[in-house]
This record gives sequence, C-alpha cells and structure tokens, in this order.
Amino acid sequence: MCSMPEPRAAILHADLDAFYASVEQRDDPRLRNRPVVVGGGVVLAASYEAKRRGVKTAMSGRQARMLCPDVINVRPRFDAYVEASKAVFDVFRDTTPQVQGVSIDEAFLDVAGLHRIDVAPFDIGARLRARIRDEVGLPITVGVARTPFLAKVASRVAKPDGLLLVPPDGEDAFLHPLPLTMLWGVGEVTATKLEGYGLRTAGDVAALGEPVLRGLLGPAAGRHLFAVVHGRTPERVVTDRRRGSIGAQRAIGHGRHSPEFVTAALLGLVDRVCRRMRTAHRIARTVVLRLRFEDYTKATRSHSFAHATSSGEDLAATATMLLDAARPLIRERGLTLVGVALTNLESDAVVQPQLSFGPVDTSGMDAAVDAVAARFGSGAVMRASLIKAGDGFSVPMLPD
Repeated sequence: MCSMPEPRAAILHADLDAFYASVEQRDDPRLRNRPVVVGGGVVLAASYEAKRRGVKTAMSGRQARMLCPDVINVRPRFDAYVEASKAVFDVFRDTTPQVQGVSIDEAFLDVAGLHRIDVAPFDIGARLRARIRDEVGLPITVGVARTPFLAKVASRVAKPDGLLLVPPDGEDAFLHPLPLTMLWGVGEVTATKLEGYGLRTAGDVAALGEPVLRGLLGPAAGRHLFAVVHGRTPERVVTDRRRGSIGAQRAIGHGRHSPEFVTAALLGLVDRVCRRMRTAHRIARTVVLRLRFEDYTKATRSHSFAHATSSGEDLAATATMLLDAARPLIRERGLTLVGVALTNLESDAVVQPQLSFGPVDTSGMDAAVDAVAARFGSGAVMRASLIKAGDGFSVPMLPD
C-alpha cells in the first residue's frame, strides 16, 4: 500500500507592512521613524509609528490628529505604489511560478514544488524578505503554513516585519489561543456576536460542534468557521484563474457632499479603472457602483451591456446613471465612500463593433488618453471637474 505523504508547511503569505506609508518613508528620508498618514480627510494607510498611537486605516484625519498631534499627512502617490507593487511581485514570481495575488500588497506563494531543489520553505521566506528589503527597500512580513488560511493568520501574528512558521503538528497550539478577530474572514460583527455567547478565542469555538455553530451563525457561516478552527480550509493556492473584475474606490469622509463633488469623484474612478482594464487587454460587460453610507451600511447597483465594451464614454455614462438613481438613498443616509468595478471581463481580442449615431466619433480618444497617461503619468490628463474636486484618494479594490 502507498502511504500518504506527510503534510508540509509550504504555503507562504507575504504581506507588505503599512504599504503606502512604507513607500513614502522609503522615498523621503525625513519621514522615517515618524508617524505618517497617507491621505487627508480619511486615513488610507498609517505607518507603524502612527498605529502605535492608535491611528487606524479608514479613520478620519481629524481623529488621527487628536490621537497623534504630530502626525505627518502625505498625499497619496498611486503611481509610486503600483511601481513598488510590480517590483515586489517580480521577486515573488522569481521565487516560484505558483503565485496568487490577493491585493496590491500581498500574495500567497506555493513553494511545495521546490523541496528537491531549494532550501526549506521557512528559509525561502527569510530569503524573500531579505530580497524585498534589499531590492525594493520595503519591509514585508511572511507567514509559512500548510494552508493559505493558516499562512495568512501567521503573517498577521508576526507583523510588523516578521517571519513565522506554523508546523503541521502545531496548528491547534498556534490557532486556538488566538482571539477571534485574528482569524481571516471573521469580522467585528461576527466576533461581537460570538463574544456575546462567551466565545472569545478560536479554541472556545473549536470546542463546539458544527451544528451549534450553524445554529448561531447560519448554515454557511457556521460550516466555514468550524472548518477554520479545525484546520480544514483548502490547501491549494489558486493561480489559474483570470481576474474577474477591476475596480477602485474613494473614501470621501463624513459630512455633506455636493452632487457635483460625488459625480466628479466617481468619474475619476471610472477613468482610472478603464485605463487599467484596457492596459490588461480586457473589455467589460457590467458596471457595478458601490456606496457606503454614514451609518456604515452599504449598497451596490449594476448595469450590464448587451455586448462587452472598453469605451470610457459608455462606461462613465452608465456609472453616472447608476449614481443618479441612488441619489435619494444618498440624501437619506449620507455618503462616505464611492466605488466602481467593471466585471464580466472578456479578452479584447474579439470586440463586437457598435454602430455610433452620435455627431462625433470618439473611438480614438481612449487610446490617445491612455498613451499620454502611460508616458507622463496618470495625472497628466484628467477631467476638468477634478481640477477643483481633486483626483482624491482612490485605491484599488480588493478582489471579491
């Protein structure tokens, strides 16, 4: 009989530390070892010097200054962040072809296939951290474990600028003492609900049967959490799936915002997302508008075309239509974040031509604007409405 291979901790979760703030500190020596916040009205990223004073992402700039009066505010430079991300991912892919990007600043790496030709996974993680520090100039934390979930939790525990291995025979000892909020996928709402039943750690939850958790959280959430606390999450890194959406969002802070300001913010996001989509040689069939309100509730609106398109004019018009339809809800609840995503993406190798009945053919405008942005930067050409409203603090959306 063939014996089953011994489980190995060969999944790395690599997560850049305070990414935007670290890029700013790298590029400006005056900011090093000082509390730095990227963003103005809303904190997009905070250096660890600021985090130790209580500053958090998505906090208002006013709250950040109250907690840390000497905080330094820096305007975001998204071109610099994208360039740094590309350099980091080049190191990832030079380490192993099995890379699953999670966001602009983190990824999973499967190094199981290197066990005969390279050092142990923990040592690969140490080398990866050293290379990114030396070649890109940024700190990064790496968790090493048998599954992507455990590797992600390990990197959370090891932050900042750390390296942590979770051996297969020590998974329960590592996981069970952790507070529920440290578990990937367990949000504050779920954790608060469980804490109401006296459940505060992963070990507390692991002592319960799956039927109990399903009764507390519902069938899907209960089943998932039971698998999480018992180490039964998927072991595979997903590298063979093309991205299904491209999006960006902008936090606009609390307070009343004029319709013109919100529209300008949305159109700036549409322009940015369309450029990224066309650069990736993709076309979109669906536009999704995402809104977050003063009471922290959220809403989405979407519209699909009969044929996929890359036309910035058509996509912008559709996003504006969706925003106009949501105006009553915005007036009622107030708006703190607007986002747009292009989904149902297809290759642009074959495009269904559309008849144009307008007085002006704008089919070449997108290509011209893309070319200018590629040569001189994304801020070289922008809508006139954004000159006053500002391009804002738009950030890439995390994958769904």
